[in-house]
Amino acid sequence: MMHLMNRCCVLLSGLAVIGMTLGFAQDKQTIGKPNVPQGEMPLVEKVIAARKQYQQALEQLREYYIRTGDVERQQWVEEELIGYHRITKRAYLLELDVPPPTLKPEYNIPEANELFRRAMLYKGRGYGQEYEDNMRRAELLLQQLLTYYPQSDKIDDAAYQLGEIYENRPFRQYRRAAWYYERCFQWNPNTSSDARLRAARIYDRILQERGKAIQLYREVVNHDADPQRVEEARRRLKELSGNSQ
Repeated sequence: MMHLMNRCCVLLSGLAVIGMTLGFAQDKQTIGKPNVPQGEMPLVEKVIAARKQYQQALEQLREYYIRTGDVERQQWVEEELIGYHRITKRAYLLELDVPPPTLKPEYNIPEANELFRRAMLYKGRGYGQEYEDNMRRAELLLQQLLTYYPQSDKIDDAAYQLGEIYENRPFRQYRRAAWYYERCFQWNPNTSSDARLRAARIYDRILQERGKAIQLYREVVNHDADPQRVEEARRRLKELSGNSQ
């Protein structure tokens, strides 16, 4: 039992504790009035609130069992918390998940830098379940950065990293990934990353939205400084449109 308790504590140190941030992020990122079907937004907001309340209730119960020394029930609630963080949570309305394109990376904020540094220590590390848990830890830290430090000069980098996280295992939420890639170059038009091309590939190959893909490939041609990326975009534009670019 002691081995299992230690394992739960290690996972919770990265998932449950960090995870408190994502629910609050959802609250703070609702901007304007998204163009969504009437009645959908309040239902999605209710789901987001229920997730947060469920997590908070488990956290409070865990704290109670720690205070009272009930080791067995502490283990139960920690296992449930880990399970909660491992389940897929869809962003039913990306307008409630992704910050607006108008943010600007203006200030060097040490706290934001530290969140980004910690996220990069987790992202892509490990194998199997450890890898998936680390990707979730990185996601939560990057979301915290965007929520609490929206003027940090790390927001475009955080958006790019979230794009990679959502594009890959364990998420594979491709439209969500594309939106974050787009935010990277919308927030920093001079980014040296391949965010434009990554977004274009998703719309082209996975979501099969030809018009959006063409628009983004043209963005690559017009703004990217990397010759190989520009050549790929030109080639794909020619294939999609049937015209020389």
